[in-house]
Amino acid sequence: MNVLVINAGSSSLKYQLLNVDTREVFAKGNCERIGISGSFVGHSEMGGEKVETKVAFPTHKEAIDWVLDNLKSLNLQIDGIGHRVVQGGWYFPESAVVDDDVLAKVREVAPLAPLHNPCEADVIDLCRKAMPEVGNVIVCDTSFHYNMSAEAHTYALPRDVVDELHIRKYGAHGTSHRFIWRTVHGLYPETHKLVSLHLGSGASLCAIEDGACKDTTMGLTPLDGLIMGTRCGTIDPATVFYLSREGGYTIDQIDTMMNKKSGLAGITGGKSDMRDVEAGAEAGDESCKLAIDMWSYRVASQFATMVQSMQGVDTIAFTAGVGENSAEMRAEVVKRLEWMGIKIDDAKNAVRSGDPRDVSAADSKVRVLVVPTNEELMIALDVKELLGK
Repeated sequence: MNVLVINAGSSSLKYQLLNVDTREVFAKGNCERIGISGSFVGHSEMGGEKVETKVAFPTHKEAIDWVLDNLKSLNLQIDGIGHRVVQGGWYFPESAVVDDDVLAKVREVAPLAPLHNPCEADVIDLCRKAMPEVGNVIVCDTSFHYNMSAEAHTYALPRDVVDELHIRKYGAHGTSHRFIWRTVHGLYPETHKLVSLHLGSGASLCAIEDGACKDTTMGLTPLDGLIMGTRCGTIDPATVFYLSREGGYTIDQIDTMMNKKSGLAGITGGKSDMRDVEAGAEAGDESCKLAIDMWSYRVASQFATMVQSMQGVDTIAFTAGVGENSAEMRAEVVKRLEWMGIKIDDAKNAVRSGDPRDVSAADSKVRVLVVPTNEELMIALDVKELLGK
């Protein structure tokens, strides 16, 4: 079954056409700077090199039209389309086949993800009109966390406010965390209590017990939890009031500050990419050294919270950009967890590979893995399951 997976952002559109059964990727790419001057597309086919081309993308419509037109040249049937949706809100505990009602609900919960859900809904609508004979499926980042216990997802705010505005911990990266569980449990069926560490420019931890999410670090929005590339993560909520009253910042300015100018970038004075932070620390930049210490401290401390939610852990899995590729950052985190009996083998940890691998020390009480995530494949598998019915 050939599935087109689409991930629409506020000014971007990533896509991948793959066969779910053979795992072959026929084409993939990204349309960037949609609605902004200098828009372009990077496109590759059949494992070839990515070619970047300047293309005018005033809206997402031109972007999706370009993608569909270029995929036609492959002469491959598209059997289904899967859409990554950031926020499923209070409606979607699992993936769903798109109809008018589903699309309306994606728009209804958009205030929880105002930069993503509206454009995702627009792209879904465009795909339905462009290829009415092909079924569409939404796969929400929040779905995997939907059934967390009330004690884990409820905020201690007035009940009438919580109920009226649907305030709760929704989490994010659920598609990635679900893929990590599926992969790890397939390789190690004896796994029961897993902490998945999705560490990239956006980052979250997830406690997964026998396939079910027990807790996660992101909250009502993806701003909560760990220190990220440009997001501050967990801070005292009263910081918002203080910035407004004493600093004179507007709510929108604080929103921008905390989401786009904080995190690693805020600590280092502009370095949001962990590779740049590592290089700066190696060169003696004290702000970069502090950023690494703060980042690893936050990961380790919130890791302990995830373990508490399951009252134990037998396996941890590093994934995403930093988790998969930075041996140094994995070692920094595990070093802080040695008191729990978690240890890493330096030689194994230094090996670069695109395959899942065990990097545990021989005497580690917990299995330590590096597992490349594949959200596109997870989405495609859901498309096959739902449209196959």
